[in-house]
Amino acid sequence: MTTPDSSSFAHCLLNAPAWARVGLTAPSERLREAAAAELAQTIMGVLEGSQGTYDARQMALPL
Repeated sequence: MTTPDSSSFAHCLLNAPAWARVGLTAPSERLREAAAAELAQTIMGVLEGSQGTYDARQMALPL
């Protein structure tokens, strides 16, 4: 695990799923807790070096 700094946290937050970032402001406590757990998992994954698992079933979106 690397030593966290503000740029690492900023990178983690910007690369977290959008629903989790928006979910922190949701009126539902259940959704806020799920969003916080997802953000924490994203931050831990980036700091530990695992960017998550790739799912071959995920379709690529054309940009």
